[in-house]
Amino acid sequence: MKMDREVVGLPATAFDVQRVREDFPILAERVRGHALAYLDNAATTQKPAAVIEALGRYYRHDNANVHRGVHALSQRATDQYEAARETVRRFLNAESAREIVFVRGTTEAVNLVAQSYARPRLGPGDDIVVSALEHHSNIVPWQLVCAATGAQLRVVPVDESGAFQFDAYEKLVGPRTRLVAVTQVSNAIGTLPPLERIVALAHERKVPVLVDGAQAVSHLPVDVRALDCDFYAFSGHKVFGPTGIGALYARGSILESMPPWQGGGDMIRTVTFAKTDFADIPARFEAGTPNIGGAIGLAAALDYVESIGRAAIASHEQDLLDYATERLAAIPGLRIYGTAPGKAAIVSFTLEGMHPHDVGTILDTLGVAIRAGHHCAMPLMQRYGIPGTARASFALYNTRGEVDALAAGIEEARRLFA
Repeated sequence: MKMDREVVGLPATAFDVQRVREDFPILAERVRGHALAYLDNAATTQKPAAVIEALGRYYRHDNANVHRGVHALSQRATDQYEAARETVRRFLNAESAREIVFVRGTTEAVNLVAQSYARPRLGPGDDIVVSALEHHSNIVPWQLVCAATGAQLRVVPVDESGAFQFDAYEKLVGPRTRLVAVTQVSNAIGTLPPLERIVALAHERKVPVLVDGAQAVSHLPVDVRALDCDFYAFSGHKVFGPTGIGALYARGSILESMPPWQGGGDMIRTVTFAKTDFADIPARFEAGTPNIGGAIGLAAALDYVESIGRAAIASHEQDLLDYATERLAAIPGLRIYGTAPGKAAIVSFTLEGMHPHDVGTILDTLGVAIRAGHHCAMPLMQRYGIPGTARASFALYNTRGEVDALAAGIEEARRLFA
């Protein structure tokens, strides 16, 4: 059940969670008369004051369009926007800021790769390999390009524990495989697939790899060069940043080969009615006015995570995962889904005789916020023969006391439905 230290490469580190909680204004909220226990972090994370202030500072003092104006506000906005790109590069350890494309989030990043990279390279008989762990955002874009090109989608199964079946993966990646697309952390059950092995095998067979990092960036160290992936996508709101902003990393040589996905302003060099010459990367993929404030807020969020330390965060979340697993596993009638040896701080469960939505609704009356449903991972739920689960997902600001509140709420739900 543990997120093994060897998996994440991090030592145990002291962590002052009460001090961290002071950085998040919303955690002082009360819900239905109770202190808020926010355990829905896999859906979206809360924002520290540093991010809120960065957004406010930009809109109060520097609001202007980027890359186009000669006036002071535009120049300041442009400097901050491009500095944010460099912050993302550093956070991911990409080789160059030219390899970082700002997008609305992971979903747009995957669709960009699907339409600009995969679609021109696919034909009948070709295939794309994904896993049974994937979020819909890493399934549907590939289905769309397969339907348009005659290619097929192949799926790596998981076992009962939710572990990625590497033996099956080896058999699926063949001479007609054009791309492997896999999550770094399952949003539904927390499984960590063996990414290094997945990438290495794909590259041995000359197949590029896209990694959906939406659930990883706030929990794990991410080094795209060490991982050697070809594409990496993540969303700002999963890592304490604003909604509507994210980033796509793409290996520079690959990004150079990709045509624009959308047309418009700021992604061109020259335009006539006869022909358009497109801008260099990454501007070629950022048509129109971008989410400037979002990029600035994202940079503030990444700086915040770095200031706390990803080693300290991982150690704290591991403690929460261990404690929550122990507390919940002791509750009669409760089944935890996702028990693979390596997993992130997510506990996904069902309670005998109750729909997950009922569990979530009762917990809400006690101020405990969880997610209930299929978690945009319907094929994985179908694998287990269930409509969905209740999911508690933890972040750096959660406490053992909030786990106790979760367990007490589940016991209350059992009493009400007895």
